[in-house]
Amino acid sequence: MAANAKLKILIVDDHDIVRRGLAMLVSRQEDLSVVAEAGTAADAVKKARESVPDVVVMDIRLPDGSGIEACRDIRDENADIKVLMLTTYGDEEAVMGSIMAGASGYLLKKIRSEEIVDAIRLVGSGGSLLDPTITASVLERVRRGREEDVLAQLTGQEQKILESIAEGQTNREIADRINLSDETVKNHVSSILGKLELSRRSQAAALLAERRAGRDDDR
Repeated sequence: MAANAKLKILIVDDHDIVRRGLAMLVSRQEDLSVVAEAGTAADAVKKARESVPDVVVMDIRLPDGSGIEACRDIRDENADIKVLMLTTYGDEEAVMGSIMAGASGYLLKKIRSEEIVDAIRLVGSGGSLLDPTITASVLERVRRGREEDVLAQLTGQEQKILESIAEGQTNREIADRINLSDETVKNHVSSILGKLELSRRSQAAALLAERRAGRDDDR
């Protein structure tokens, strides 16, 4: 985008008053320009294709579907288009879904008008953001997901061996239990530690115990 060019904005909201209010707010900014408006998910995808905005300000709840799906469709067609989700609800599932769909930001409608404008500028310049009231819980879910993915790297045999390690069994005891040679078990243990980026058996056992405790806490 040229240095003096305005950011092109597409406003998507099924409530006329909200959509027009956002359009008026954005249009008052010297560096922003509303190029289209839409009230449905299907129309949002169509208008994004036609107007090629820099940023789409997208309501997450639309009458014919989800803004998340519309975001995914828009980004699939043109990855250069940034999407800022704007909604009344701080739903963690919706936040995660938005992030996975390629949204660059997620804000609650209760924020001040100047914050919305600043968010549009930030997203338009390639930045990303989450509303601070929901950032902590989402990041915690991401952190947990990463830890679970680490354990998911293990093969079925390695998971069995890790469980035996957590029970305090030696390589010989594990070998007798699952009918493998001591050397094969030793190799599996080395593979487990390598995948988990750990150096000691005790650390692997502690990690598995932590994951089990986390699952129990979530019940």
